[in-house]
Amino acid sequence: FESAQTRSRTHRAPNERDDSASLGRARRRTSRRARRPRRSRARVRTMFRLTTTSPALATRCALGRRIAGAHRARMTTCNARRHDVVGTRVVGARRDARTRWTGAGASAAASDKANATASDAEPVKLLTSDESENLLKIRHTSAHVMAMAVQKVFPSAQCTIGPWIDRGFYYDFYYPEGFTDQDMKKIQKEMYKIIRKDYPLRREEVSREEAERRIREINEPYKLEILEAIKTEPITIYHIGDEWWDLCAGPHVESTGKLDQKAFALESVAGAYWRGDETKPMLQRIYGTAWENEAQLQAYNDFKAEAKRRDHRTIGKDLGLFSLQQDNAGGGLVFWHPKGAHMRHMIETYWKDLHLARGYELLYSPHVAKQELWKTSGHSDFYSENMYQPIKVEDEMYQLKPMNCPFHIVVYQDGYYSYKDLPIRWAELGTVYRYERSGTMHGLFRVRGFTQDDAHIFCLPDQITDEIKSVLDLTEEILSTFGFKEFEVNLSTRPEKSVGDDKIWDTAEGALKDALQMKGWDYIVDDGGGAFYGPKIDIKILDAIGRKWQCSTVQLDFNLPERFDLSYVDRENAKQRPIMIHRAIFGSLERFFGILTENYAGEFPLWLAPIQVRLLPVTDEVSDYTEGVAKKLRDAGVRVEICTGQRLAKLVRTAEKAKIPVMAVVGREEAENNTLAVRTFKDGDVGTLSVDEVLSRVTTANATKGQSF
Repeated sequence: FESAQTRSRTHRAPNERDDSASLGRARRRTSRRARRPRRSRARVRTMFRLTTTSPALATRCALGRRIAGAHRARMTTCNARRHDVVGTRVVGARRDARTRWTGAGASAAASDKANATASDAEPVKLLTSDESENLLKIRHTSAHVMAMAVQKVFPSAQCTIGPWIDRGFYYDFYYPEGFTDQDMKKIQKEMYKIIRKDYPLRREEVSREEAERRIREINEPYKLEILEAIKTEPITIYHIGDEWWDLCAGPHVESTGKLDQKAFALESVAGAYWRGDETKPMLQRIYGTAWENEAQLQAYNDFKAEAKRRDHRTIGKDLGLFSLQQDNAGGGLVFWHPKGAHMRHMIETYWKDLHLARGYELLYSPHVAKQELWKTSGHSDFYSENMYQPIKVEDEMYQLKPMNCPFHIVVYQDGYYSYKDLPIRWAELGTVYRYERSGTMHGLFRVRGFTQDDAHIFCLPDQITDEIKSVLDLTEEILSTFGFKEFEVNLSTRPEKSVGDDKIWDTAEGALKDALQMKGWDYIVDDGGGAFYGPKIDIKILDAIGRKWQCSTVQLDFNLPERFDLSYVDRENAKQRPIMIHRAIFGSLERFFGILTENYAGEFPLWLAPIQVRLLPVTDEVSDYTEGVAKKLRDAGVRVEICTGQRLAKLVRTAEKAKIPVMAVVGREEAENNTLAVRTFKDGDVGTLSVDEVLSRVTTANATKGQSF
């Protein structure tokens, strides 16, 4: 059972550098150029061809022009006809090998999601990941235009893959010299030229042999590998005019002029191994973003700025919550500082208390186990690349645990159960260790040692629906307590290759659907997207700025009970296999803490804040009174501290910088009247309140998990 942290082994995201200044200069140059007398089209075309100095690129262009005439009758624009594998009504996240490399697959379409507009009557909204089909075409075409521009400016660069992605696109190039900031500006300038020429995008179908011949002619070895991975025929090619072409299934816009050159930007360059394999060449991945109009691009830039303001790595350091000691301890290992550790303690305590109240029992398991256990579970065969190397101890081999599941199974094996004992619900906040490449780690979102809030339920087949419904209820309660009330739910069903008979799969999938219907939740079906050992439900939460985060998972497992020969005794005193349900709500406690930090931008709910009240005495004369107030609050469970030694204005600024929820000024008048002058981070001045009133409000928030004072 794999946590949300490592479900997708992607490369690091692009940095947040803003290229708006260079874009502005480019636009001003474009504006000045527009006022000059326009050259004839023939002259422009001639100048463009003169820049083609590379023999390989010249061959590509010549080949494109040669085949264009022969195939023009059969070539159509992308809107006239699309390849069968292309579709925007895909539900879930599965795409076949072909749609992955072309970027042709689309997120689940959601027509009720508002698209961004430039209307004065309605503010511009950043589109969600359920983008319009037109926007996906824009991004896919932008990736092709960028690749064409790169090979115009840097003819020795070799193309690999270039899909659209959430809020943008990228293309990977083999170019050992690397791309600099100045190179990026040159590439973007060349893209402007291609857009202004308004080249048509045309689709062609060829045989596998013809595609291979053309690829060899232009010397693109990575494209040959891609061609080998395509299992269907005919092979589709998209042309940009007669100048450039690429293997692609589409879809695209009709012509390059449909791209708004004021609505895209190149963002960053990152390293990426070919096929994600460290043994293969390092590629240069150029990230870009593309939108339908300039207003959408501006909304995206605003979104990026807000996301940067909420970066949990910066907030964690500023508020003294945690650190990652790369130099001292190594990458991906989290050090919780006192304030962050206290917050973690409160989260864990809440989690444990709620689970005990819901009929779970708590387990604690070791951090290592003999290698034989991981062989029995199948981790050694199917998960070894994520595990650390074995450790030899007294002639026996041990390994750090990457998952908690086998440990809970070992506990089950230690008992004897009848059908009357089921369901059994065991939960653990278990620390696991997984190998992550140094280039993929990112703050708390991807680390090497983390805590999973694992639970495993052993039940009868006719108990599945009730147990899943109970898990969904618990998930909703916990996520709502932390302020997440909007979810996206995905149901993944049986893949082509699976273990277990048809009857148990049908029963399990039906139970998951019934539980979701009982909850009244809408969900997306990812047909065939389940694990080989069972179907699952994934829940994504929506944060304060509209981002989706994969957290909770409910996974049925028909594999491990078989591998470990688990059993219970039925009514006829015969042994039967129990149904095993894996379940996590946070996924990874570290990752969830990072999401929580960014959701609140460090302005945590009152019940969760590491320091709830800061007392600010304005004179030494009230020191005794201030100490007495602090003791009274502290004795009632309020997290309080006293800050002195500066002028009042600076004390307040310091408290606000630390995002303290409640600031209480203490002067002579407050000391005489047993009151406090209260100011909150969220609402500013509240007024003068009695100490008992302040105490009551904070303790009520603690008891009810209240968000504010």
